[in-house]
Amino acid sequence: MTDASTTAQRLVRRFARDTNLLIAGRTFSVPGADAVSHELRRLLAALGAHLGDGGVTFAPEQAPEILLDGEPLPARVSAADRVDFAGRHMPVAAELARDLQRNGTVSGIRIGIAMVLEPKTAQLALLLRDAGADVAVYAHPDEIDVTVAQVLRERGIPVDGDPALGGAAERAAAVDFLRRGFDLLLDDGSHLIRLAHEEGLATTLRGAAEETTSGLTPLRLMQRDGILGIPVIAVNDAPMKTSFDNRYGTGQSCVFAIADVLDAAGIGIRDQPAVVVGYGPVGEGVAAHLRALGVQVAVAETDPVRALRAAHDGFGIGTLAQLAPESLVISATGAPHTIDADIVRTAAIVAVAGGVPDEVDVDPASLRPHRATHLDRVDGGTLLIARGGCVNLAAAEGNPIEIMDLSFAVQLAAVEQLLGATLAPGVHVFPVEADQRIARAALAVRGTAIDERSPAQVAALAQWRSPRYLGASA
Repeated sequence: MTDASTTAQRLVRRFARDTNLLIAGRTFSVPGADAVSHELRRLLAALGAHLGDGGVTFAPEQAPEILLDGEPLPARVSAADRVDFAGRHMPVAAELARDLQRNGTVSGIRIGIAMVLEPKTAQLALLLRDAGADVAVYAHPDEIDVTVAQVLRERGIPVDGDPALGGAAERAAAVDFLRRGFDLLLDDGSHLIRLAHEEGLATTLRGAAEETTSGLTPLRLMQRDGILGIPVIAVNDAPMKTSFDNRYGTGQSCVFAIADVLDAAGIGIRDQPAVVVGYGPVGEGVAAHLRALGVQVAVAETDPVRALRAAHDGFGIGTLAQLAPESLVISATGAPHTIDADIVRTAAIVAVAGGVPDEVDVDPASLRPHRATHLDRVDGGTLLIARGGCVNLAAAEGNPIEIMDLSFAVQLAAVEQLLGATLAPGVHVFPVEADQRIARAALAVRGTAIDERSPAQVAALAQWRSPRYLGASA
């Protein structure tokens, strides 16, 4: 890696790290004519940014080097600063919350939020509270920012969760949270939805919304077996969630977090080839962001269609056993036992994007701390980032703010769906109309206009649906 490209990468990652804002779709100005400015323009374009005037200015020959809307990057020193900064960059979710308030949809409704607790989640809780709901938050011991939790408590929202809890004590705390009595649950991983069923506490729930693929899988199995007793909106499957959260959000935040951890250890992310395991929306995003940083990327997949898609996107494909030796291996499957002990032994570095328990088969007793933060050696050999946990949460601040703005807008629309109609128990598709409403709101925030179908197109489409186009007589 050249000095100019190293400097450019570090500037872009510093902007993302210091603001938790998204690169893709944002306008950047890079006025310089030096080598670093040239590399910045190349890298930003590869990451999906727009080059123009305004927005973010990179001026590597000046001080400060980075300006946001003409000002130095905000300090974001305290948890309250980070929560408030997130709120200023979540206009789509704020608009949907205002609709809930205007319509009185959530007035007096008891809503439990069980998600990773960081500044964006805090904003979701605050938006629902301001819309009239009675809100409480629960976070798993590994998924709670205690300083953000304190901010919410100071602003009148109860938070249950303690990093010191484990085992039976953690389960008891989650059960106590459910016993607060909720109308709706907004869940991430379906942990609380499933626990409510196990403990006989689901009968009072009107419904729930689930944020993740790994959370929907067990819920669909429960539905198949006739034991899912409440309606659940599949938030994860909404295009406005999956197309942005998984690809752009998780892609940027995980790859940048990995690069930051390795950089602190004196390792450039391009020092060895990378293997992305799984080519769903998360894997697509991880692979695309690695390639933008100049990494040689291959993909390992068990799904033949996704493997072919990876090949047509220009990535090498093969078995994980073939590709892993001396590589940076990144699991993007959200499935347990993706990276087995043999792969751990042969890989150079292992990390997880997304993450469920046991996605990497490693004995914690075999880990030896590296001098760099968030890095361990497995039996003195392979480097493991974030102990095999979700790297963008363990070593960074999660997905960018604007991405969670869209995902939480979907959550808010799911709340409206759950309260607006009587739904049967089971997993329900997020409505297309609601998805498009969020997309239109996001475009409006950006000041972007798009075409609409002409009357002639509408008429032609109506004819295509008529009987004569289906083989019947006119």
